[in-house]
Amino acid sequence: MARRTGLETPAQVRDDRPMTNESDDDQKPFGTYAPNALQRVVIAAAHGSGLKRGAFRPWLSRLVHLCGAGPIDASYQGASFRLHHLASGTERGALFNPDYNLPELDFLREHAPKGGTFVDVGANVGTYAVSLAKHVGARGRVVAIEPHPVSNARLAFNASASKLTNLTLVRAAAGDTEGELMIETDGHNLGASHISETGGLKVPAHRLLTILRDAGITHVDALKIDVEGYEDRVLTPFFREAPESLWPRAVAIEHLEHAAWLHDCIKDMIGLGYAIAGKTRSNTLLVRR
Repeated sequence: MARRTGLETPAQVRDDRPMTNESDDDQKPFGTYAPNALQRVVIAAAHGSGLKRGAFRPWLSRLVHLCGAGPIDASYQGASFRLHHLASGTERGALFNPDYNLPELDFLREHAPKGGTFVDVGANVGTYAVSLAKHVGARGRVVAIEPHPVSNARLAFNASASKLTNLTLVRAAAGDTEGELMIETDGHNLGASHISETGGLKVPAHRLLTILRDAGITHVDALKIDVEGYEDRVLTPFFREAPESLWPRAVAIEHLEHAAWLHDCIKDMIGLGYAIAGKTRSNTLLVRR
């Protein structure tokens, strides 16, 4: 029996398991939640000042919510997003800071040309995947891997709102096994939801090599990975098993949870011929020499 990894494209979306979403907000057309006049004032003030920094964003989010409940439909990095900002740090960042994650995005865009291939492991609501899909264009490919049903539902909406036809959504976890894993949901910050060994939401799991092969990917220009301390369990078996032709030319890897790694996968990549091209507060940027 062929393995199924939950591959989806915006043009032909399917799901093999029940999805839980906290509301029907994402069933309404993009633009339904355009910011009102008061919300626009708050958002513009953040964009034009130091208020866009992380420490202020939760307060801004509550203020915007007081001006009008619900998500906000907005543009971020040239794409269309419905941003559920109250309980999602990533969505707050995209709403209040137009330069949110810009060094990482610029690095990935530099190495993923028009018509290129980008892979996003731990894609959350798509701030990287959807933005890169706009960048690589209709002839390019983006594979977005996101197991959490709320996050991947939002990602699917954002891809559709951005009129993308080149993004493949994989509703599964990438890991070191084929089968299932459990995710613990962070109720205060959706993007901090993480793999758990003690219980949580059960999701399909596949090795990264399996996912790429099932998606028909033959080369990867750039890869971003942010899976809350599970990065080594994804990358170590991938580099051990994948042909070098599938090794990404550039990698952005979140290092904030490196203490949870069983293997130092950044050191391993350097041993395989990668070089550190830069670092941000959250991510290490590597290129293949």
